[in-house]
Amino acid sequence: METIILFAPLVGALICGFGWKFMGEKPAQWTATGLLFLSAFLSWIVFLTFDGQTEQIHILRWIESGSLSTDWAIRMDRLTAIMLIVITTVSSLVHLYSFGYMAHDANFADDEPYRPRFFAYLSFFTFAMLMLVTADNLVQMFFGWEGVGLASYLLIGFYFRKPSANAAAIKAFVVNRVGDFGFVLGIVAIFLMVDSINLSDIFAAAPDLAQSEMRFLWTEWNAVEVICFLLFIGAMGKSAQLFLHTWLPDAMEGPTPVSALIHAATMVTAGVFLVCRMSPLMEFAPNTTTFIVVIGATTAFFAATVGLVQNDIKRVIAYSTCSQLGYMFVAAGVGVYSVAMFHLLTHAFFKAMLFLGAGSVIHGMHHEQDMRNYGALKDKMPYTFWAMMIGTLAITGVGIPLTHIGFAGFLSKDAVIESAWGAMSGAGDYAFWLLVIAAMFTSFYSWRLMFLTFFGTRRGDKHTHDHAHESPITMLIPLGVLALGAVFSGMVWYNSFFGDHNSVNRFFGIPTHAEASADVDAEAPADGDAVAAAAAEGAARPGEGAIYIAPDNHVMDEAHHAPVWVRISPFIAMLIGLGTAFVFYILRPEWPRNLAENQPALYRFLLNKWYFDEIYDVVFVRPTKALGRLLWTRGDGNVIDGTINGIAMGIIPFLTRLAGRAQSGYLFHYAFAMVLGIAVLITWMTIGGGAE
Repeated sequence: METIILFAPLVGALICGFGWKFMGEKPAQWTATGLLFLSAFLSWIVFLTFDGQTEQIHILRWIESGSLSTDWAIRMDRLTAIMLIVITTVSSLVHLYSFGYMAHDANFADDEPYRPRFFAYLSFFTFAMLMLVTADNLVQMFFGWEGVGLASYLLIGFYFRKPSANAAAIKAFVVNRVGDFGFVLGIVAIFLMVDSINLSDIFAAAPDLAQSEMRFLWTEWNAVEVICFLLFIGAMGKSAQLFLHTWLPDAMEGPTPVSALIHAATMVTAGVFLVCRMSPLMEFAPNTTTFIVVIGATTAFFAATVGLVQNDIKRVIAYSTCSQLGYMFVAAGVGVYSVAMFHLLTHAFFKAMLFLGAGSVIHGMHHEQDMRNYGALKDKMPYTFWAMMIGTLAITGVGIPLTHIGFAGFLSKDAVIESAWGAMSGAGDYAFWLLVIAAMFTSFYSWRLMFLTFFGTRRGDKHTHDHAHESPITMLIPLGVLALGAVFSGMVWYNSFFGDHNSVNRFFGIPTHAEASADVDAEAPADGDAVAAAAAEGAARPGEGAIYIAPDNHVMDEAHHAPVWVRISPFIAMLIGLGTAFVFYILRPEWPRNLAENQPALYRFLLNKWYFDEIYDVVFVRPTKALGRLLWTRGDGNVIDGTINGIAMGIIPFLTRLAGRAQSGYLFHYAFAMVLGIAVLITWMTIGGGAE
């Protein structure tokens, strides 16, 4: 069953990419979509029936080189099962949604076969993502990691006639390569220290790595700290964390279904998955996890501030994605990996729905994306309105305080914030306050989007507004399905991800105290043997479950005992954001313009995204281009074309003319050349002593 889940999207990609000429565009698209729905159906069966025990499903022998020996296999555990339903569910619904959204695209002629290519790219992306999350070793994971990068490049630049789309695709590819370089260094460091790239071997060696040192950048460092830091650099690039985030907003140049698939639920969560997958190492790297917490919290705050002033409906949601990813990294950084995966799961439902809802608005408004040209669309697009309303209620965290009743984001986001407080550290306190502020900003810009789009009076072009319409059924069905997840996923799986230790351990396949104790002898462990020591105390050993929680990690316990003011702070922040947005965009719609005019420096600072792109342009882009021009004009032009080619142009013709004269065709010339050659040979042998 797992093998079908993995390879069904690949078959769909091949059919749409190469078989559509033989079977037609529509049959190829429906075949690829049907295969995705089959994969999603089987994924839900696996998720709901999985017993939590880790197993490896062998596919084929892959690499044998010296001490490097690895197979292509599926690592089946709870982390894999979660990612399977996220990827295949969203991807199958995006495939269905694309039938309506891509039916008539102004960027292509009606007779151009762009649709099969689009569906082929979607299916290939899904296959690469599944390769990543099912990997049993780091090379297989990196294969999927780079495949996802390639597919995102193709999908972001799908409108290849638009210079902005091409630039965005290249930017995403280049920025991700920066992070990927760190990931490669991390894999190499692991192989040097462990002599294996198989996850089971790596996890078993984690305690020994924590006691080892390695040389990196001309000095000695703790081995596990270096490895985890390098792996997180890779995660930063893929998950658009601060400093490597600049590609994500520009990626909105791709079609809206691409935004929902790649930048809401799947590709951008790969970094979070990587950190959670490597939890057996992360638990022994406190400095790196502190860095993760700081970066995640700062990213959540930064992206939320920028989202306050964006006018493109897709860019607002894009910065929201960046911010929510910061929440996930905070949870993983404080060691509550189950909560990070909880927010990943719920976020997939409501953020994919928001993106697809935005696409429905764009489709109904004839591809107008500026919210300042919307207004009063609630009655013209009622289904889209209610879908986006549910998504907004979920992302802003609407629910009943101090209970487990609420929309998906209410439960998962609050769990993250409570976990940050439960860390009881400086980084945790820093993250707690920034996340609460980010929650307030999230509420403001989310409701701002709703009020500008669906409420108020008509703005923009009258003809466009008058002809606004609801989307076709193929676009509305995915919204309805995702709405169910946005409403119920938090309440259904709250206990499994953030309940008591027994429920979380059972769900993630972590041995209980009694089970862990039964696996070891009662003898006292050897000094320094951290694995045996933990097992003797009844703690799970690294790699025994889908995630690993160190025996001294009590963050979840502390979070469960958070005071009332901590537990209601996200809800209060949501109400403040909602009330402010209501006043600004319903009661006093002139206030936003007045505020921007009164605070021009702050407004430009946020509108220009803290000037990261401008800084990178000055520090990296321009010097790189200047170096390229120097190598082109001076290196290629002067040295190669001027000097080397100049010499060649002088010597080669001379030698050619000399050789031409030697080939005269006269017999006495050849005889004279032979005699002359014999004389030179005899003279050389006589002088060199070879004639003795």
